[in-house]
This record gives sequence, structure tokens and C-alpha cells, in this order.
Amino acid sequence: MATAEAVEGRAVVVPRPESKAERVARFTAKVPVHLFLLIVGLLWLVPTFGLFMISIFDPARSATEGWWRVFSDPSAATLHNYTALFQNEDLVHALIVTALVTTGATILPVIIAALAGYAFAWIDFPGRDVIFIVLIGLLALPIQMALIPIFKLYNTLGLYDTVVGLVLFHTAFSLPFSIFLLRNFFVGIPKDLMEAARIDGASELRIFFRLILPLGVPAVASLGIFQVLFVWNDLLVGLTLAQSNQPIAATISLQLRQFGSNLDLIAPAAFVSLIVPLTIFLAFQRYFVQGLLAGSVK
Repeated sequence: MATAEAVEGRAVVVPRPESKAERVARFTAKVPVHLFLLIVGLLWLVPTFGLFMISIFDPARSATEGWWRVFSDPSAATLHNYTALFQNEDLVHALIVTALVTTGATILPVIIAALAGYAFAWIDFPGRDVIFIVLIGLLALPIQMALIPIFKLYNTLGLYDTVVGLVLFHTAFSLPFSIFLLRNFFVGIPKDLMEAARIDGASELRIFFRLILPLGVPAVASLGIFQVLFVWNDLLVGLTLAQSNQPIAATISLQLRQFGSNLDLIAPAAFVSLIVPLTIFLAFQRYFVQGLLAGSVK
């Protein structure tokens, strides 16, 4: 509620302080929603928590006891599993490969997509609309459709089973969505800012680096999150286009098929593979929703 007061002949609306009863009623109305979100969050965390507990459970007792025995017998918990993980050359190599591929396949498409997104949004060049429509059409191209042709091409060019080959593949298939996302965000930036910069004599590159990129941080960070989550968790591409340089998801899947009972090694590897992208997502989650809504509201 609000009251109107006269100040120098004008009516000014002054908000009335919310009473304690109104605050309690407002809080009570939100309780069901908060409880529902809490339950969903807990259900989502249960598998992660269970995986962590398995990863620290004594492997000598895992065949006869469940990981929940850690609560009644803390001595069942051990870090020996993680020591064994980092002594396993295959898994350590897979983690390094995954980190290299994820870094390259995140930085490269972000740079290319940012430049292309700015061009599609604010530079008028021949065939711009046609090229953008073709780009939108590429979003519907399934990744499985290109695996065999790219496999043959990589064999010819010597890119099969290389970090560079994996980076280039992920970059190529992420560009349509990346350009679409950043273009939609950049087109929402007020045109007057660009016109004022051009009047002051700024070049297109100067406008891009000094004006567009600082304003586009939410969309760029959101795109980075998408790329990290997709590339780090990749299984299909790693299995198809690599053999000795497979990323962690593909390596874990092969370990699981070969040593299905070796959970003391597989569980910590899976947890490390999970915690890295989860940490990055939580660190930049405030940009995530802004990036999802890029260009949806003007």
C-alpha cells in the first residue's frame, strides 16, 4: 500500500512500510515453492554425493558392504583411491587431454563467434541475411551425421587421434550456436553507442574490443559455460576420433567395460570428471540465465 503526500504542489506517492503480518503471509505463500525446489535440488545431489562416497570407500570392503557404512565406521573412508587414480597413467593422460581440448575448444569458438556475431549484428555486408539463415539451418545438423566423413578426412590429413583434431571438430560444430547466441545479444546493444563511437573516429575493431566485448561479458561467459560443459563431458567424439588421446569420458567408459568391478579407480575418476565442470558452472552461474535470455527482450 502507498499514501499520497503533497510536496511543492505535487502529489508524491510514499510507500507504506510492510507490516509484520504481511511479511509472514508473503513468506508463507512462497514456502511450497521453496520446499519443492529444495527437494528437487536434493534429488539432483544424491547421485553426486553417492559417487563421492563410493570414491572414498575402502575398496577391500566395497564387495561386501555399502558405502553408507562410512557413517557408522569412519575408518572405511580412505584417500587411497585418489592416490591410485593419479598413479594411473591412462586416466591422468585422459584428464590432461580433456583439459587441453576443453580449453582450446572454448577459447577458439568464443573468439570467432564474438567477431562473427558483431559482424552479423552491426556490419552491413552483401549476403549477410542469407549467410545468417544458412547458419541457423546448420543448428539442425546432427553431430552423428558428420562423424564418419570427418573420420575419413582426419585420416587423410593426419589429424586423427590428435588434440588439435578434437579441438577443431568441437569448434566447427559449436560455431553456429555460438554465433547465433552472441549475435542476438550484440544486436540488443543500443545503436546510438556505435554511432557515437564512429563519429568520434573509432574503427570497427576498436568499437568491438572497447565497447562491444565489455558489454557482452554475460553472453560470452554463458557461451563459455556451454562449451566447457559440452566438451568436457563429450563421449561420442572422443570415442570416434581418438584412440590414444581420448578424453576422460571416453577413457572411463572403456575402463568400465574392461574392469567393471574396479570401482575404487572408476569412481574417483568419474567424480573428478564431474566436479570440474560443476565448479565452473557454479562460479559463473550468474551469467548463465543472462546468456540464455540474450536477445529475447529489447
